[in-house]
Amino acid sequence: MSNKFTKFFKKVFSKSVLPVVGILMVIFSSLFLLGYLNANSNQSSLAKPAKIFFVGEYRIGEGEWQPIVDGEHIPCPKGDVTLRGNFHCASPNGEYIGVFKDPIPIFFYANHINLSFLEEGDSRPYVIDHENPLVGESACGVGWTTRRFVKAGSTIEITVHNKHEFGNENAIDEMLAQTALYMDARFEKDVLDVGSPQRNVGLFLIIVAVMFLGTALFLTLIHVKDGMFLWLLGLAVLFAGLYFIYCSYGIYFWSDSVVTNTATLGISMMLYMFFLCALIVNSFKSTQKVGIVANIVLGACIVLLSLLSTSKNHLFYDTWTIWAIAQCIVNAVLLVCLIKEISVAKGNHKLVCIGACLPLIFFIVDVVASRLALWYGGFASMCVFVVLFAVVMVILLRIIPQSINAISKAKKLETEKLILNNQLTESRVSTMMSQIRPHFIYNTLGSIEQLCELDPPKAGELVHNFAKYLRGNFGELDNPKPILMSQEMEHVHHYISIENVRFPDMTFTFEMNSNDFYIPALTIQPIVENAIKHGLMKLQKGGTIKVVSYETDTDYCVVVEDDGVGFDTNVLLDERKHVGIRNIRGRLQAMVNGTLQIESTIGVGTKVSITIPKEAQP
Repeated sequence: MSNKFTKFFKKVFSKSVLPVVGILMVIFSSLFLLGYLNANSNQSSLAKPAKIFFVGEYRIGEGEWQPIVDGEHIPCPKGDVTLRGNFHCASPNGEYIGVFKDPIPIFFYANHINLSFLEEGDSRPYVIDHENPLVGESACGVGWTTRRFVKAGSTIEITVHNKHEFGNENAIDEMLAQTALYMDARFEKDVLDVGSPQRNVGLFLIIVAVMFLGTALFLTLIHVKDGMFLWLLGLAVLFAGLYFIYCSYGIYFWSDSVVTNTATLGISMMLYMFFLCALIVNSFKSTQKVGIVANIVLGACIVLLSLLSTSKNHLFYDTWTIWAIAQCIVNAVLLVCLIKEISVAKGNHKLVCIGACLPLIFFIVDVVASRLALWYGGFASMCVFVVLFAVVMVILLRIIPQSINAISKAKKLETEKLILNNQLTESRVSTMMSQIRPHFIYNTLGSIEQLCELDPPKAGELVHNFAKYLRGNFGELDNPKPILMSQEMEHVHHYISIENVRFPDMTFTFEMNSNDFYIPALTIQPIVENAIKHGLMKLQKGGTIKVVSYETDTDYCVVVEDDGVGFDTNVLLDERKHVGIRNIRGRLQAMVNGTLQIESTIGVGTKVSITIPKEAQP
């Protein structure tokens, strides 16, 4: 038993496992912190020497009065909700705070609501309106307000006015739960202390995001293609950090600009989800086009809502409802795409797709929970973000050492590349020389000689095509790069026009559905020549060669098919007898990471298939 424990601790504290254990501890600590802050959402909990609560009744609009029951939800629909009763401390039988000789201020927490207070006997209410014309029509937000009550034992009416359709259904619950009686000037500091851990997490995320974005910028400057992942990750983490900061407790005392706080909270929330969705779409393979369209629509929605909020009739806060609905629809589309991706994915890609489902699902959960007043803000999304962020950090910690090793191997690969280029040059020369065999030249010149007597204009055309053919072959000797498929097919047509003179009964058909990709020069023409020499020429009459090109989501494909005599593919193919096949296969692999497959059936014909990955295109 002791040996097992010894092995376990050695494994835990090994260099490879220790970072993982540390990250897991950070995850659980962060989740505990978020859970604690959510459960103890009273921003002034450290500032109150005694519990303050409101005892009485409420009514919605002009409806019936209903008793206020501690712990039960009081709706906050658009319009007015009136509370009537008294503030108590210590217990319902405790003295009303107005009996104190020196009136003590009570702090109220207003989440996008306006408050008016009317003490018994007063003719006019005392109004606290963050959104009045003096402050500015757009000055909606979250903040603390204070009011002193001076008439001992009198009944107080508090009218809560909500001018918004969505977002603060539980605003009255929050106001009553966070009402604070405090007699010390340290009230603001104590409230700030409650939210400081969450703000510190946000600041940490912003620092990490800057590191990601700096690395992405460096990769972009050195023309590394894989930098998009870090750009999107850095931007998503950056706006997540801002959201953590501006939805933390006591933000009003940390930044007392109500307009700035509301705008930053909304923008950071929208852009975090936008870049998160873009990051998820970036991992798609089979459904990426659908994901890109969905993300473009989401971005357009954010831009339009931002422009809409600049008009005097619409507050930015009120556009959040439309955005939340649009975001949920986009999330649903991406979830369908992810389900399809998971069904065909393998290995790590399947795990990535499963993990990507979580933030999309929990965002929808947060929207529903906010609407039902179960909790405020993106609490579930924050928890999922912390977990996924930690997982990504673990992955990056494992990838970075591998990247360093890759850099050390880069110089070795450069040397090997020079050697390979020399081999490719030799291969091109060998292919060209194998193409221009004496028999082909003699036969073509013989055909020209005959046509000079029988059909001089056709002889001239044949000389023209033969010159084009030779120029194409010799011209590729000094070309170390692949050429467009359309250029390669020009060379094929010159060759076919020469052979058609000798074999007029042969038929050539072309279905070029895709021409805009790169392929090593002298690839298709040698295959067509093989089809003629080893397939059709052995037939008694005629024969057909068909060349087809097309593309899939991931590859470009070329197929050369004939209905010649065929051969037994189980017998070892003598590539020296088939013109340049070995060289063609080698150049395809080295220059465009392509493959060449040969299928043949005796008496039916031969099919040569070339596949070139899109990601290998220059």
